[in-house]
This record gives sequence, structure tokens and C-alpha cells, in this order.
Amino acid sequence: MADPPENDRQSSGDPGRRAGGFPAVRAGVLLIVFVVATVIVLGEIHTQPTKTASTAAPVVATSTSTSISTSTTKPAHRTGHTTTTTTVAAVPPSQVPVLVANGSGKAGAAAAISTQLKAAGWDTLPPVNASADVPTSHVYYVPGFQPEATSIATTLHLTSSVVAPYSTVVPISSIGTAEVVVVAGPDLTGAATAATTSTTAATAATAATSTTVG
Repeated sequence: MADPPENDRQSSGDPGRRAGGFPAVRAGVLLIVFVVATVIVLGEIHTQPTKTASTAAPVVATSTSTSISTSTTKPAHRTGHTTTTTTVAAVPPSQVPVLVANGSGKAGAAAAISTQLKAAGWDTLPPVNASADVPTSHVYYVPGFQPEATSIATTLHLTSSVVAPYSTVVPISSIGTAEVVVVAGPDLTGAATAATTSTTAATAATAATSTTVG
């Protein structure tokens, strides 16, 4: 039997080659689609947490702190006490009016004491009689003249206990311009008389000496 012509063999083989080629191409396309889909799905899965994390509202932590500060200043500890002494300047005796009132019941006592104080430099006023007799002598002062009253008491040889502030209970009707008032009692009468006698004698002796012609 004679072989078929060459053209017939080629015609009969073409359908088989074409039929076997289409499934291979289709499989390749499906594989590519699968790979692409897988890549896309994996990319979505990987991207989703990132987007979720990035789009979430940020949480802001707010811390409120209230601080109350109380400052107490304490006075510095004192290691000692400071004593302030006010010194009152004594008024010169010649500028201190002194009034002597006789409360001894013996005539001339106030005049004798005034003479004694005048000799000591005090500005004596005319003596007066007290409105009542007193058992002991006292020296009274108006405000601000206590040092001068104490000095006068010393001059008259009296203790400081007899020095007191002047008040309306003092047995004298008026002190006038006097700053210090001496109410003479019996205790001053003898000493004042002796002092007056001694002063008078000394004055007389001085006068006699000054008139003697040498």
C-alpha cells in the first residue's frame, strides 16, 4: 500500500498539536492569576494591621498635678534679751521750782527748809502752810520730775521712800508753778533749823571778813 502524501500527515497532526497547546496556556494563565491574587491577598493581610494601627485615634495621657506650697516664716531664735534703758536728763536745780509747805505745826519750819534748798541751788518759791499737819515729811513731784524730787529728798537727808507722785490728797490748796512740793513734818524741823542757823552764821562770817580792812 502506498504511503499517504506528506501534506496529509501534516494536516492530520496539526489538530492534535493545537488541541494539546491550549490547556498548557490556560494553566499558565491560571497560575499567574493565582500568584498575583496570592500576592495581593498577602499584601492586604500585611497592610491591614499597619493601617489599623496608623488610623487609630492617638491616646493622650494627661497628668494633672496640683502642688500646694505653704511657707511659714518663723522668727529667728533669740539668743538673748535686749533691754532698752531710757535715760531722762536731769533738769538743773536752778530750773526746778520747789514749793515748801509747813505741816509740822512749828512756825518758821517751811521758811528754814526753803533757805536750805535755795542754798543748794534749787529755785524755791515763797513757803506756805499746809492745810493739815503731817506726821512725817514727804516730797511730791509732778510727772517727769521724779529724779529731781529724789535729789531734793537726798539734800534734806530723807529716804527715797518718802518720794511720791503729786495728787489732790496732798494737804496743800495749790502748788502754783511748782514742779516739786515738800510737805515738811516734825522730822525736818530740827534739822532744817540747825542747817539754817549754820548757813546764817557762815553768811555772817563771810560778810564780816569782806568788810575787814587789811
